[in-house]
Amino acid sequence: MRYSLLFLIVIVYSCGPKHDVPITIELNNNWQFKQVKDSVWLGATVPGNVFSDLLDNDLIEDPFIGDNEKNVQWVSEKDWEYKTTFSLDEESLKRKHFTLNFEGLDTYASVYLNDSLILKANNSFRFWNIDVKLLLKLQNELRILFESTSKYENIEKAKLSYELPAGNRIFTRKAQFQYGWDWGPILNTCGIWKPIKLVSWNDYKIDELYSKNVIINDSVAEFDLFLKSKQKLENNYEVLIYLNDSVIREKKVNKKVNRLKETVIIKDPKLWWPHNLGDPYLYKVKVVVKDGNKVLDSSSTKYGIRDIKLVAEKDSIGQSFYFKVNGQPVYAKGANYIPQHSLQNKVTKANYEKLLNDVVTSNMNMLRVWGGGIYEDNLFYEKCDEKGILVWQDFMFACAMYPGDDAFLENVKIEAEQQVKRLRNYASIALWCGNNENSEAWHRWGWQEGRSEVEKDEIWTNYLNVFDSILPNSVSKFSDIDYWESSPKYGRGNPKYKTEGDAHDWWIWHDAYPFEHLEDNVPRFMSEFGFQSFPSLEAIHYINQSDSISIDSYEFLNHQKHPRGFQLIEEYMKRDFPVPENPEDYVYMSQLLQAKGMSMGVKAQRRAKPYNMGTLYWQLNDCWPVVSWSSIDYFGNWKAMQYKIAQAYEDVIISSHIENDTLNVYLVNDNLDSIEDLLWVSVKDYSNNVLWKDSKPITVKGNSNDIKYQLPLSQINFPKDEIYFDARFDTFGEHFFFVKPKELKLRQDDFNSQFVKMDNGIKVIISSDTYQKDVFLSTKYKGWFHENFFDLYPGQCKWIYFLSDDLRLKEIQTIDDLKIKSFNNFIRQEKK
Repeated sequence: MRYSLLFLIVIVYSCGPKHDVPITIELNNNWQFKQVKDSVWLGATVPGNVFSDLLDNDLIEDPFIGDNEKNVQWVSEKDWEYKTTFSLDEESLKRKHFTLNFEGLDTYASVYLNDSLILKANNSFRFWNIDVKLLLKLQNELRILFESTSKYENIEKAKLSYELPAGNRIFTRKAQFQYGWDWGPILNTCGIWKPIKLVSWNDYKIDELYSKNVIINDSVAEFDLFLKSKQKLENNYEVLIYLNDSVIREKKVNKKVNRLKETVIIKDPKLWWPHNLGDPYLYKVKVVVKDGNKVLDSSSTKYGIRDIKLVAEKDSIGQSFYFKVNGQPVYAKGANYIPQHSLQNKVTKANYEKLLNDVVTSNMNMLRVWGGGIYEDNLFYEKCDEKGILVWQDFMFACAMYPGDDAFLENVKIEAEQQVKRLRNYASIALWCGNNENSEAWHRWGWQEGRSEVEKDEIWTNYLNVFDSILPNSVSKFSDIDYWESSPKYGRGNPKYKTEGDAHDWWIWHDAYPFEHLEDNVPRFMSEFGFQSFPSLEAIHYINQSDSISIDSYEFLNHQKHPRGFQLIEEYMKRDFPVPENPEDYVYMSQLLQAKGMSMGVKAQRRAKPYNMGTLYWQLNDCWPVVSWSSIDYFGNWKAMQYKIAQAYEDVIISSHIENDTLNVYLVNDNLDSIEDLLWVSVKDYSNNVLWKDSKPITVKGNSNDIKYQLPLSQINFPKDEIYFDARFDTFGEHFFFVKPKELKLRQDDFNSQFVKMDNGIKVIISSDTYQKDVFLSTKYKGWFHENFFDLYPGQCKWIYFLSDDLRLKEIQTIDDLKIKSFNNFIRQEKK
């Protein structure tokens, strides 16, 4: 009986409908590469690039170590060839349609299938779908020739009667930072940097599935669902629309069309919100196309129902700049994001997950994808959708003026259309911006000097063709997201930089203005400002390939790309901090310096809410181990700044500031709900003695900022270098010091520490008998202290979690090499 049932099941299954869906084969195996003039083929990784392949074959030294970067520059000047073979069976070859889909070729590439030239690519940001049905055989060879970018750049450069600023990179549509930046190496890659796919189908294949908002409010959401294909839907086809796995629409097609629009209405919708304001809820939308019982194709997307608008309106001050999400003004808190690695194939899913988790943990709700890098991988935007992180997306143009010939403009037009369409379904996309600093550079960086009026008119006209025509037209035609021409709107040489649009304030760092400048010069939206620090000791060890810490070695100097970088760090440090002689201590102090300056700026901007409605500092991450403006270094280690910014970006902060000889205590609330509680304020010495105190009940309204307490300095009759101001409200608090760090009369004392083993790391319990400022914990084990660079009250027992996957910790009960230092170690005072 059992065998009869089995036989019946097999018969029923074999007689059921046979689906005829498209088949995709990713061609990522059996690749080889060589320099064109060589005869020996070597193993290659796809997706990848020539530098990674040379490294894997031990033909170059790691360019991230020492000054090896200089020794690999020859790679970019050579032509390289890649090839693979793949086979198809006779049944597969009978399918009606075949395309080879190239998602990313970097950059000047000639593609041959079975010795037939099928593509001449010239843009690493574009993708190509090539019909190859007539060329395919049972056994196939795919070969790609990559030519040096300089060859084509020199040709285009010679066509101009004048020289454009920013070098040859402007002629090639690829990641601009690969030509070198003041935080990155010169590693101009080539290769197959995104997948190549062979796609086959018979009667129908979905090419696009796009959701567009119509109406969004708390009671109803209405959106149009667009389905597009090169093949027409036939009369007998059926289209099924699923929402969260349930069929909500079954539509019989009654005419031949290759484009279908269906309106979907959801009552009482769950809206998508930035994570600090609500749940970033995503609906699952799926479309299935059937011919009778036979499935021809299906496509799925996740759809966040939200309305995002840039509010850039003229007002009595100048022009506002802020974002509204679902009708609510949102204070943007975040950073500028650059590619995570100079060799993009080295960026893993785990890297994306960790960095974007760090963003959420640090209370950020927005990242700006900077215009000198890449349009990020789909995974990046998927994670931002899931985690509720808004994305300001630059087009990939930065710090340059670009050519304007017809071929270049057409190339840019296709690039823009493809990228906007690729990213338009992501709920996290909040803005498309044309470029980074191109307009400011033209008007302020001296690029017009020595040029004729005709020449200047031509260059500016070419600018407008791209950034005032092609790009905004693509955004408006293919998405419902706002467009902003250039960031910043005005350079810092124009007084309007504080009153109109977004601003980049580089008076600090580049012009060496004191950090206090940020407190007195707050723009409407700060989209860039920054300050350098040294990376972690792990990064320095890696650069030098040494157990000792050397920050003046020849090898390490190659990892400071700003010509005045070391000088500026020291100049600022001398103003506010002691300058240690020990290299390891100097690294620590540089991070405190960066953290102090950047926190001062962030808090000043938040105190100016709603005049200011956003702050995105430069920069979140690194693409290699380097001295830079990042708050998280190349190895994922949090600098002091990341810890301090996480506090400054909390939804509710207390921020005290001296104005007109009065200490004003601000309460800033980014939440939508009000909070009522007692505000406790006190003045204490470093032994935790309360010298003065007060309290009052206050209400902090939702999405607000206000001064909630004022203390005239004349009432503080204590030595300013021996006290601090303490403010507490609900679960939030702040310590405010009245003098510069180097002037504090802190005491030195020892720490007491205990350890508790956990499944995922170690818990450190730490205490001291005196106030310890900026306590820093470090260890040789790889992991993350959930708090660091923190202040410790006298007698306080603080629990610090060290979260780690380091297998060595499984065998021990304590962190056997835990180092503890604090700022107190650098203040010469009597020992308690």
